[in-house]
Amino acid sequence: MDLRRWVRALRKYWWIVLLTTLLAVGVGALVTIRTPAQYASTVTFFVRTPSDQSSVAYQGDTFAQKRVNSYVQLIVSRRLADQILADTHLDMTVDQLTNAISAKGDLNTVLLTVTVTDTSAQRSLEIAQSISEQFVTMVSALETPPDSTVPAVTMEVTSAASLNPQPVAPRPLMILGLSFVVGLALGIAAAVMREVLDTTVRTKDDLQELSGHPILAMVPFDAAAKQNTVIISGSSGRSVRAEAFRQLRTNLQFVDVDNPIKVIVVTSATPAEGKTTTSTNLALTFADADKNVLLIEGDLRHPKVAEYLDLDGSLGLTNVLAGQVNVHEVLQSWGHGRLTVLPSGSIPPNPSELLASQNMRDLLEALKPAYDIIIIDTPPLLPVTDGAIMAAVSDGAILIVRHGKTTRNQITAAVSVLTAVDARILGSVLNMTPTKGAEAYGYAGYGHYYGADEILSSAPVARPMP
Repeated sequence: MDLRRWVRALRKYWWIVLLTTLLAVGVGALVTIRTPAQYASTVTFFVRTPSDQSSVAYQGDTFAQKRVNSYVQLIVSRRLADQILADTHLDMTVDQLTNAISAKGDLNTVLLTVTVTDTSAQRSLEIAQSISEQFVTMVSALETPPDSTVPAVTMEVTSAASLNPQPVAPRPLMILGLSFVVGLALGIAAAVMREVLDTTVRTKDDLQELSGHPILAMVPFDAAAKQNTVIISGSSGRSVRAEAFRQLRTNLQFVDVDNPIKVIVVTSATPAEGKTTTSTNLALTFADADKNVLLIEGDLRHPKVAEYLDLDGSLGLTNVLAGQVNVHEVLQSWGHGRLTVLPSGSIPPNPSELLASQNMRDLLEALKPAYDIIIIDTPPLLPVTDGAIMAAVSDGAILIVRHGKTTRNQITAAVSVLTAVDARILGSVLNMTPTKGAEAYGYAGYGHYYGADEILSSAPVARPMP
């Protein structure tokens, strides 16, 4: 995962980072509020070994330093805890008391510091004061040999028990700061992980690498597309989305200059990727460029072209292939006459067989001389074989890929299906690309010039012919 993808992931999923950070800080604040204040009292001991000679005194200090480590463990012993409870008469258990006491020996010294932490400041000080007395007595008893009255090691209090008036816990700044850092790190990790686990195609580079063919156009998402599927009419014909279809038209005209393509199949890997919308609008852009265009509704399972163009689709391709009507009886003109539509007709029980029939091949050959370009809308490739059948008898196929929906495996499988039937793949179209946010492809400048609010009085308004 390169740096660019990291940045894109953070820009795209910034809300995850923000939400995770806020949740972590909220938890930290809740912990701070719910945690009782802790007060600490300390007392410091000096460990001494009696000696009159300097050489022996040095050995005594070394011995005392080693003994300090033992006293760190001894300070939390049950024996001392019992003595403290007997002395203070506190309403605490031995475990509660030992958990409140901690000790540490200062490095390379004979000093022992004991800290008592408790939710009650007064109780903390009282325990520390008791330790300063009881621990000295206990060490003296332990360090006195059976045959002597003088202890080998003595304890002296160098700093009497003192209470820190400020709570030592919780520490709001530290907790909130740590919560912020942890939340931010988890949010970034979640955003990057989501990007890594996302197998859908979101960039033109990924699409070109997967398909192995050029990107013919990138069509931006339009929330009103379902209500305004036909774009080459009125002000919508000047939108950024309309310009993307014009770019697709232009690129198709330059795919093979020496052998111009005439029959184009538009298909996709899976349903709901925008192939019918692309077929319809591509046909309209060719017609707008003074080309005689035939749009064939080759999706005999879920036909939508006639519905989009507000045409009668009850009779059409299936009826022609079945020999029920002549093709010229079901062809319908749309707009100013440059676009002709052949609807699907009655939905048959055997769509694949009809499209693979010799009648279909003969029909295409008969229609080619009358039109500059023939566009065939077909079903998706992976669920059924109809699209592959038509792609094999066409001059080339366009693969429609929906941004953020079509997966890498689906694209690879769709390309394999077309390759298996020796179909020519003209290229692919990345459809429904975002116009805002981290994944936007810079449509803003075009949107100003081709805005929907700019309506030319001279622009032709396309309408279906009766």
